[in-house]
Amino acid sequence: MRRTTRSALAVTTTMSLAGLAALTGCTSAGTTTGSSGGGRTTLTLGMTQDIQGWDPTSQPSYQGWAASAVYDGLIRCGADGQPEPDVATSWTFAPNNMGVTARLRSGMKFSDGSPVDAAAVKANFEYAKKHGGSAARFADMTVTTPDKSTVKITLSKPNPLLTARLCEVRLGSPEFLASGKTNKAPVGSGPYTLDTSATTAGSVYTLTKNDAYWDSKRFPYKKLVIKVITSETAAINALKTGQIDGSLITQATYSQAEAAGLKVQWQKSEVTRLLITDHLGKQVPALGKVDVRRAMNMVFDKEAIAKNLYRGLASPTAQIFRAGTQARISDLKDPYPYDVKAAKALMAKAGYAKGFTLEMPYLQGQGLDALMPVVKQQLGLINIKVKQVTLSGPNAIGELLSGKYPVPMWALGNYADSRQDISDYVLQDGIWNVEHQRDATVNRLWKKIASETSEQSARNQQALNQYVIDQAWFVPMVDTGTIYASNPKVKINKSTDPAGLHPQLWDFQ
Repeated sequence: MRRTTRSALAVTTTMSLAGLAALTGCTSAGTTTGSSGGGRTTLTLGMTQDIQGWDPTSQPSYQGWAASAVYDGLIRCGADGQPEPDVATSWTFAPNNMGVTARLRSGMKFSDGSPVDAAAVKANFEYAKKHGGSAARFADMTVTTPDKSTVKITLSKPNPLLTARLCEVRLGSPEFLASGKTNKAPVGSGPYTLDTSATTAGSVYTLTKNDAYWDSKRFPYKKLVIKVITSETAAINALKTGQIDGSLITQATYSQAEAAGLKVQWQKSEVTRLLITDHLGKQVPALGKVDVRRAMNMVFDKEAIAKNLYRGLASPTAQIFRAGTQARISDLKDPYPYDVKAAKALMAKAGYAKGFTLEMPYLQGQGLDALMPVVKQQLGLINIKVKQVTLSGPNAIGELLSGKYPVPMWALGNYADSRQDISDYVLQDGIWNVEHQRDATVNRLWKKIASETSEQSARNQQALNQYVIDQAWFVPMVDTGTIYASNPKVKINKSTDPAGLHPQLWDFQ
């Protein structure tokens, strides 16, 4: 989802898009995809952001094709979030999602030759509890190994998102985890292994198929090449010339992709937003004032953003949950309509008429290039000076989520189960709630939600949604989605991504 402003912003938005086009026409996509006779043997995918190393706990679900290539999980999560076999062939959940007992596939090995057994699974869950930005998600899990083929995970309290959490743990060799060199090269048990001789970090990653993999037929390509192409102009040109088989694009190049005969899939599953996570004003005192947060909402003309910045491929929204989910308030009227004069009055009421300075992190290649200038301009109207901090390199995501910057800007994908959105974006230990500040009302409502089924908890989910809207924890802008463009010769099954962001690696056929 994404949000912007219209009337006064219409001209500025157009200028931002023009500037973006001028700035992004400068890189080369690289070599062509391989093929052999009538059958294609190489799949080459563009990736708009470099991977953040190979540590299993730092692998994102967004554009996580490299991780899916080299790592397995205990289970996989399908499009509807339901569990599917992976290293585990069967499982039994304890009542109230208080744990799970899983039976493991026999004969699996990591690429270093060590067994993928119960001890290895336990080592990975223990590692996940201490490493990575989402370590808190696994803190309540106690893992035991009744035998070499059985893993038992128990919790001290109900977790309605247990299935999702089990799908998140990537499995690496225990020796690899203990080496302290997890970012050098992966040691997993996945369908591919990294070819270090044909890999240049930050540019191109080449992986070769593991023919002995248990689910080999689901991965038909002998070679997988992933190219880092942060320029959208370069990506669309690489698609047109066959240098890559697929890439995420944005609304700015949607019509170009269609005109070039590329296959285009639009998955409406995102909300573009600012996340105001310093609710208590500990880092930026002004953000602790609800009137300041409300004023920040009121300087964005969402209809203009949807129309001009997103080329009509978006719709204004005042909430962070996607349509059709339990937390969504279907008849919600925007409580913060575009009104700069009213926003200035709120700033004065809060004692911040002269504004303040706010550092805002920014990563290239995330479809936000045209939005950042608009955000800076509009917040400037209420004297909030935005200092853009461009993040890059292997530590960029970690720095983004570190809490150093209390107001990230991002187009976050929304899950089919809105409880997972609440967990990631609202709860104190949520990965995107980067300041991790406690709120008694949120905790009280979540305790009720956690003890109910998704359907039963709809009223409490909506109450929590209304609370964060009233408190203006977010500046939601527009409902939008990811756009994936691909070579029409490559068959892509319907996306099985629970977040609805893009095709999963196994969807490419």
